[in-house]
Formats: sequence, C-alpha cells, structure tokens
Amino acid sequence: MTDACIRSVVEAIHASPTQAVLYLAGGASQSLGYLMSVPGASNTVLEAVVPYSRMSIIQLLGKIPSSFCSQQTAGSMALLAYNRALKLSSPGVPVLGVGFTGALASTHPKLGDHRFHLSMRTSDRLWISTVTLSKGLRTREEEDKVSSHYLIRGIANACKIPATFVSGLTESEKVTEFEQQFTEEEELEQLISGEICFKVYPFSSGLSNEERKIILSGSFNPLHDGHLKLLEVATSICGNGYPCFEISAVNADKPPLSVSQIKDRVKQFENVGKTLIVSNQPYFYKKAELFPGSAFVIGADTVARLINPKYYYGDYQQMLEILSGCKSTGCTFLVGGRIVDGVFKVLEDFDIPETLKDMFVSIPIEKFRMDISSTEIRKNRM
Repeated sequence: MTDACIRSVVEAIHASPTQAVLYLAGGASQSLGYLMSVPGASNTVLEAVVPYSRMSIIQLLGKIPSSFCSQQTAGSMALLAYNRALKLSSPGVPVLGVGFTGALASTHPKLGDHRFHLSMRTSDRLWISTVTLSKGLRTREEEDKVSSHYLIRGIANACKIPATFVSGLTESEKVTEFEQQFTEEEELEQLISGEICFKVYPFSSGLSNEERKIILSGSFNPLHDGHLKLLEVATSICGNGYPCFEISAVNADKPPLSVSQIKDRVKQFENVGKTLIVSNQPYFYKKAELFPGSAFVIGADTVARLINPKYYYGDYQQMLEILSGCKSTGCTFLVGGRIVDGVFKVLEDFDIPETLKDMFVSIPIEKFRMDISSTEIRKNRM
C-alpha cells in the first residue's frame, strides 16, 4: 500500500465525525504515526495509549489476563477504550474504542505463532479479528507495518469509509473476523450491568464542540414543562455549555429500571430537541467523575439531601469529603427553587458548608419557579 493511499484513507477518517481512543500493545505502532501525521488528527484521536509492559496491561484491565495476546484481551481493551471515548467526547458524537494486542517478531525467536488481535467497539457494534502471520516471512518492522495497515483499514470500516487497499497479507496467512451488532435492548442491558458507562440519545440537532455539559438529572416519570424550563434557564445562566438531560438506569434505593421502562422514558425526549444521556450512576459524586467539569441543574429538594449527613451514614466529615471530591472535578450545582416539606425553598435557605459554597449557584426565583412535580402528575393520573 502506498503512502498516498494511506494518507487518503486517514484524511477520510479525520473528516468523519467519529472520535476514537486507542489502546495498543505489542504492535501496530506505525498506525499512530499514520493517524497523527495527517492534519486533522485532533478530530479523530481523543487518546492513544501504549500499555506495553505486562504490569501496564494488568493495571489497564484491572486484572491479570489469562493471555496477554488474545482475542479476549483485545476485546477487553476495546471496551475500556470505548468507555473512555464516551467520557472524553462531546455528547452525541459517535465514538470508537480500539484494542490491539500482538505477538510479533522479536529479538528472540518465538515458540508460538506470530499473530495479532484487533477489536473495535462502537455503540452498536463489536468487531474482533485475529491474524496469524507466516513465521520468518517478515522482519519485526514489516510485521508492525502489516498490522498497522490492518488497523487503519479497521478504523476506516468502523467510520463507514471504503478502504479496499491491499492488506499486504499472503494467501496462506490465516485471518478470522467476527462482527456482532447490538440492538438497543442489548445496549441497555449492557448499561444496566455496568459493561458500558452510559448511552447517548442525540435528539438535539447537529453536533456540538462544547466540552462542558449542563446536565439536568432526574427520573422524568413523567417529563414535564418544569424540567424543560429549568434546563433552559440554567443554560442561559451558564452562558456556554451543552445542555442535556440525564436518567440513571440504576437507583440508589430502588431496583434498576427495566429496559422497557428506560425506553418509555427515552421516548418522551424524541421531540424535545435536547440530548438525553442514560447512565448507570445514581449518586452525584459518581456523576461528577463521569462528567467532570459539568454544571448539574438540581432543585432545592436535592440540595437538602446532598448536604444532609443522614445520607452519608450520619458522618458529617464524610459528606464534606465526598462533596469536596465533586468540587475537585470542576463540577458546579445550579439550584432552582422547589417545595421542600410543604415550603418553597431556594438555595439561600440552606446552610451550605463554607468550603463548598462556591460550588453552588442559585437560580433566581424571578427567572424560575414552577410548582409542579412528576409525583403530583402521576397522582392526578390515577
């Protein structure tokens, strides 16, 4: 394959909306040069990590793999890369996780095959490939080049870009490829189980380059005008940021939502024009880790719970530590007035610890007050 051919494919990759995180071990190192040397790499590459030592791979995976060079390890790396890409990208941008492990020619002859495994994960697809190379046919550099070409072709295919260039493999070299497509139901099952950290429904028109998110979290059972107005006002106060709603499929004190329940609630947002994120984190300190730097839009009733030591096993110091952790991620809380125990309250009605006060921002009552709740709506429907 000529340099011009590679360049044209990489240019097309960079022109696509897909953003990727790559975890590569044991080969395909030249693929990073191909991707990074063509202008526009920042459009595609969110992060590239080379966990080359065994301990590096162990720490990445959080366990000792049964084999460092296997389909399973490449698949685990791709899933980790996919979740990482979700966290680093703007909501609604298609993301790709790439995992690669190789056992290529080395300074010492290998007893086993020269081979590599490539796995790629998007929101709804998984690709896994294994290539067994002819031993002694190529130098290490040449084997790395072949695996790099194969990886670039794989990324192009994941980005839905035609890449029919010659791989450089001989007819006798064994290639096994597997592709699995996930339904929405399967994706949501993966979310509930914790396999993926969140799923984005980009109902807003167009993509945004805004990295900061303005997030209104809730159960939205049902979604009502108060939610829509609150997010609108919060966005005007923030001045910049990407407004979105967020539902947690996993609850702190209730069973997880079922797939059908999640789908019913998602349906409510189809014509709202705002992106919806479905996560598996019920606690705000975990949401802050998932969406660092975000502005969370909450009601005064949520503030009452956030600063109540009762929800931290009665430990005031633990409350301070956890909320200080939220603050360290760069997150803020925009607080709208709500009825709490029969009384309408705003942020100023609460005794916020001094060290946390600058993390909370009040939404003025003249800008937002709607005494409406999903609970009351449900009661009136009965």
